[in-house]
Amino acid sequence: MIMTPDMTQAALTGFFTGLSLIVAIGAQNAFVLRQGIRRSHVLPVVLICAVSDAVLIATGVFASARVSAAFPPILPLMRWGGAAFLLVYGAKAALSAWRGGGHLEAAQGQEQRLLPVMGLTLALTWLNPHVYLDTVVLLGAVSARFPEAQTEFALGAMSASTIFFFSLGFGARFLGPLFARELSWRVLDAGIAVVMWSIALSLLGAF
Repeated sequence: MIMTPDMTQAALTGFFTGLSLIVAIGAQNAFVLRQGIRRSHVLPVVLICAVSDAVLIATGVFASARVSAAFPPILPLMRWGGAAFLLVYGAKAALSAWRGGGHLEAAQGQEQRLLPVMGLTLALTWLNPHVYLDTVVLLGAVSARFPEAQTEFALGAMSASTIFFFSLGFGARFLGPLFARELSWRVLDAGIAVVMWSIALSLLGAF
C-alpha cells in the first residue's frame, strides 16, 4: 500500500504522541527499567506492556469513531479535555525539569519467579487509571484529526509503544548509569513538556 501524505502525517503524529505519553516515567516504566537493569524476565515483561498498549490504543482509536457517530459532541469534548490534560501534563514535566530531583535506582534482590513478575506487570498496566486516560481517551481524541487515516495513526502509536518498551527493557543495562544522574531526568522532562504543549496547541488549533 502506498502511503499518502495524510497517512504519513497520521502515522507520525500517532508515533510521537504515543511516545510522548509513554516515555514519562511512572510505576510501569520504572518497573520495566528495573527489570532490565536486573536482566530478569525482560522479554515477558516488555511483551505484556507492548501488547496491552496495542489493545488499549486500538480501543481508543477505533471505538471513538463509533461513539462520535452516536453522540457527535463527544469528540470536541474529548479534544478540549485532551488539550487541557496535555497542558497540565506538560506543565508538570516542566516543573520537574526546573526543580530536578529525579532519580531511579535499580531494585536489588534474589532471582525472581516468572509468574509473580508477569502478574505484577499486568497489574501495573491494567490497574493504572492513567493508562486509560493516555491510550483510550487522549489518543482517541487526537486520532479524530485523521478520520481517513486512523489505522495509520493507531499503527504509529503502537509502534512507538513497542519500540519504547523493548528499548527500555533491553537497553536498561546501558541506561541505568545515565539515569542515575539528575541532569538526565531534567532533560527528559523538559523534552516531554515541549512535546506535550505542542500537541495541545495542535488540538486547540483543530477547533
